[in-house]
Amino acid sequence: MSRREKSAGGPSQFYTGLVAELYEPLLSERSRAEDYLAFLDGAGTPALELACGSGLPLVDLVARGYEVEGLDASRDMLDRCLALAKSRGVDVTVYEAEMQSFSLPRRYRSIFLAGASFILLTNDDDARAALGRIHGHLEPGGSALIPLEIPELRYIERQVGHFREAESDAGERLRVGLVSFEVDHDDQCLTRRLRYERISASGESEVVERDWITRWWTEPQFEGMLRDAGFDAVRFVDPSGGTSVAGASVFVALARNAASNTSGGASC
Repeated sequence: MSRREKSAGGPSQFYTGLVAELYEPLLSERSRAEDYLAFLDGAGTPALELACGSGLPLVDLVARGYEVEGLDASRDMLDRCLALAKSRGVDVTVYEAEMQSFSLPRRYRSIFLAGASFILLTNDDDARAALGRIHGHLEPGGSALIPLEIPELRYIERQVGHFREAESDAGERLRVGLVSFEVDHDDQCLTRRLRYERISASGESEVVERDWITRWWTEPQFEGMLRDAGFDAVRFVDPSGGTSVAGASVFVALARNAASNTSGGASC
C-alpha cells in the first residue's frame, strides 16, 4: 500500500520522517570537509555550523580535530547526525534551534553553512533576524560564510517529472522528484513540490509530498542586510573561492563582525 502525506512548513517540519531518512541516500552532491578547511584555518575556531543536518561535514571536521559545533532546526536530522558521530567514535555538540532565533552560551571565531540552507528563510524579517543572531554569536573580528543561490528557472522547469534514484542496503528503491513549482517574483520566492518514495522489494511503497520553499537575494540585496546587521569587510566569492561573477546563480557571502562593534544581534 502507498501512504501519502502532504505537508508544508519550515525546515523543522520539512526535514522529518521519510524526508530525513532519504536525505543522504538521495543527495546529488555531498558537502566535503575539505571545502571548509581554508575558511576555518583563516577565520579560526571555535566554529559553529548552521543547518548542520545529518552531520556532513560537521562530523568529519570534528574527527579531523577542528572545534566545531552544530545547529539545526530538525530533531530528526540531528538524531541522524548524532548517530553518525557515534558510529565514527566522534563526540559532537549540537543544538536544536532555528537560525533566526538561536541563543547559545558562547561566541565563535567563525560561523558557516555548508550549503545554501540560508535560502530556507523565506522572508526578509527571518533573514535579518538570522544575520543578527550570527553577528551576535561571533567574537569581535569573527567571520561568517553563507552560501546562496538564485534559481535557474529554465533548468528547474526541465526537472519537473524527473526522479533521482538510489537503492538502500535492504534493496529498497529510494526516489525523489520534482512534481511542480511556483515562482513569486515579487517576493523572490520559489515553491517546489517534491515527492519522496520508498518502494520495498515486494512493491509496497511509502510516499510523501512536501512543499520546499526557498527565497533568493541578489548580491547587493544581501550585502545591504549584512551591513545592517553590523558586518563589515563584506565580499562575495564563487564556491571554489574565486571572484564571484556578476549575475552568478551560486555565490558565497563572506563577512566579518567589526571588532569595534560587539553589540547588535544575539545576547549570548
